[in-house]
Amino acid sequence: MNLVLHGLFLFVCVQAVGLQANPANPNSPALLSVTDYPSIQAAINANPGRRLYVPAGDHEVSTKIQLHRDRSGLWGPGRIIQSHPDHPIIEIENAVGVELRDLTLTRLDTKRETSKEGIIAISCRDLVIDNVRVIDNQTRAAAISLRECHGSRISHCFVRNYMRVSVDDRTADMNWGYAFNCTDGTGINVNRSTGTLIESNRIIEENLRPTPEIKAQFQLGDWVKKSPTKGRLMNQQAWDAAYTDAWQQGSAIIVTGPEVSDLTRIIGNHIENAAQGIDLHSDHVIVSSNLIVNSFMGMKAMHGSRNVLITGNQFIKNSLWAIGLMPGVASHTKNTDGGSIIANNIISDFGYGDAHWIWGLERSPIRFDHGQEPDDPPLSDVIIQGNMLHTVGEARYRYAVRIEGEPNAPRNLHFLGNLFPAGSGGVANIELKP
Repeated sequence: MNLVLHGLFLFVCVQAVGLQANPANPNSPALLSVTDYPSIQAAINANPGRRLYVPAGDHEVSTKIQLHRDRSGLWGPGRIIQSHPDHPIIEIENAVGVELRDLTLTRLDTKRETSKEGIIAISCRDLVIDNVRVIDNQTRAAAISLRECHGSRISHCFVRNYMRVSVDDRTADMNWGYAFNCTDGTGINVNRSTGTLIESNRIIEENLRPTPEIKAQFQLGDWVKKSPTKGRLMNQQAWDAAYTDAWQQGSAIIVTGPEVSDLTRIIGNHIENAAQGIDLHSDHVIVSSNLIVNSFMGMKAMHGSRNVLITGNQFIKNSLWAIGLMPGVASHTKNTDGGSIIANNIISDFGYGDAHWIWGLERSPIRFDHGQEPDDPPLSDVIIQGNMLHTVGEARYRYAVRIEGEPNAPRNLHFLGNLFPAGSGGVANIELKP
């Protein structure tokens, strides 16, 4: 009797954690493993709508793994190694309830640079990516990318070394009209998606730190192409110099797709050595309890980002700004910026990051800009309350807060109970009104 009960208990426990019977023996509680088939893709094709176990060890693939059926997925301690630089590692498309858990995804040591994603999910609903590691997927795209997805969760993942040297080509954009050498790449990219939770992830870049040596080696910031006509948003001095300081491109986390992306939560993530820590072009966003360390830009919200709650974050050793709100070229009368709160954040050791030598002292930890174009509606209705700016040593900024003037200067900014020590030029470039 005890043996029978013990066996029944084991079977129930196995089922409870999502393990499935071996197809060769339906009465067995053994795992349904990808190693029972010639390839991972063969296992997926033979078991539509099931979640398959990837056992410990290396599993090399030379084409993308495709998950296109509802409730399918992969899980387990195995490491999947993509050998083809022109393929993503995993592609998920037009599916509901797909789950990826506990995997390690990477590329061959000699083929780490790519233009493709580690994970790309398109038109999915209720997607879960949990405790997945994407290592050395060095791309101009993103380690994890979601497009037109709804109700997705990316949690407890680890993204390491996601950037590469690239060329940012803006010659087709009438606003800019040039291409330049840069470092580029994004950890998590969410585009035209709603109801996304990005929680408790670590996103760390270790290779491409912004040192003078890296800049000289790859001629970063130098223009490699120039349109016949100056871009509309370019000043003449920058156009003539054919150089840009903004050669760190990409973000640890970006949520974009203005007028579509909505209802996003970015909570408890750890970001180190990014270009931009968090980049938002979205409405109804919570940015809370994140650590953003040594990014040249802590976070920004623009291009029609409305009702953004930025609370309880730590911004450490940022160089250009820590928190910035501003309109952008995608802003218009029906896609405005503002109605936001910036509260209870700590900005520490501003100007002491790796990129300080690029940006110097003429920068501010908090900034509110006018629009990129004269017809952009102004940023308006922002509460800035209970924030602290703290530095041990000299202040490496001119103003703690900078507010740009006309045209379309920010409107109706309210400052209450903040601790903003003065920089070399004072607390702010204009009076801060409660």
